[in-house]
Amino acid sequence: MSDQSERKQINFTIVPDEQPGGPRIYANFCSIAHTPFDFTLTFCEVMPLSDKEVREAEAQHVVRAPVRARVVVPVQFVPNLITALQEHMRVFAESYSNVGWNKEPIH
Repeated sequence: MSDQSERKQINFTIVPDEQPGGPRIYANFCSIAHTPFDFTLTFCEVMPLSDKEVREAEAQHVVRAPVRARVVVPVQFVPNLITALQEHMRVFAESYSNVGWNKEPIH
């Protein structure tokens, strides 16, 4: 009998094994880069700028934001991530359509 016919299919669900009070990281900006093998999502927290920081940003065309997390995922993972985000966004929009949230990007 071949290895293919002896393999059994196992169905399972993966769930996060979170520890109580585990870390929660806030980010309101994400930059994305890629290689032929993976995508890197760099999450940052952008805070309101002071007048001085606005002047510096105007002169340098750069605003520095602290990196809160950097996640690297294989290319094969990205289509499922996009599909999941689109589905969650659809459900969110249907659930909170009466709240009047702004659909425009904040950055």
